[in-house]
Amino acid sequence: MSNTIIQIKDITKFYQMGEITIKALNGLSLGIDSNEYVALMGPSGSGKSTLMNILGCLDTPTSGSYILNGTEVAEMTEDELAEVRNGEIGFVFQTFNLLPRLQAWENVAMPLVYAGISRSKRYDRAVELLDMVGLGDRTDHKPNELSGGQRQRVAIARALVNKPAIILADEPTGNLDTQTSHEIMDIFTNIHNNGNTVILVTHEEDVAQHAHRIIRLRDGKMEKDEWIGG
Repeated sequence: MSNTIIQIKDITKFYQMGEITIKALNGLSLGIDSNEYVALMGPSGSGKSTLMNILGCLDTPTSGSYILNGTEVAEMTEDELAEVRNGEIGFVFQTFNLLPRLQAWENVAMPLVYAGISRSKRYDRAVELLDMVGLGDRTDHKPNELSGGQRQRVAIARALVNKPAIILADEPTGNLDTQTSHEIMDIFTNIHNNGNTVILVTHEEDVAQHAHRIIRLRDGKMEKDEWIGG
């Protein structure tokens, strides 16, 4: 039995800018197995973020097939897609996307509100994850009381709160200094070691080297697919 969790075939994504057609993705095919650790790399405009948005069901391709966990994404209802985004996939963004008025634990617990989990259980789960990412003593701090690295830890904890199979991270170290970037990447290594599939977009070679496989994109196509161990 195959353990392929993501299978895309001949994916295209075209944008119309006036009379010009931008080909963000141009016939891309790719398979990713469960518990892989993959970095997506490429120059600006290569299609990395577009691909990430399609993998995360935040955007739809112009053409082609995307099968997630054996289901054709194009055939999912809006409710099913929302369930996938909230339950099966955890997102980590470069800009953290935290709610400024909420404490760290409340930010982490936010996806559980939509899942109808009680406040006490939300609190317990959030504190458990903040502890895991090294912020057990910052549970009641608001984002403006935290450093950039601490905010990213909160964002990672939030991505894990619904126990998703897949973690998608878009330039997760883009706003961080070198030391903090190393610490954040150590957390992603632990997440992968705990059984998650991790897919991250980065333009930094040293960040990509934490992954076990690097997929290099150029002009919306795969330029190179390299395994680097693991």
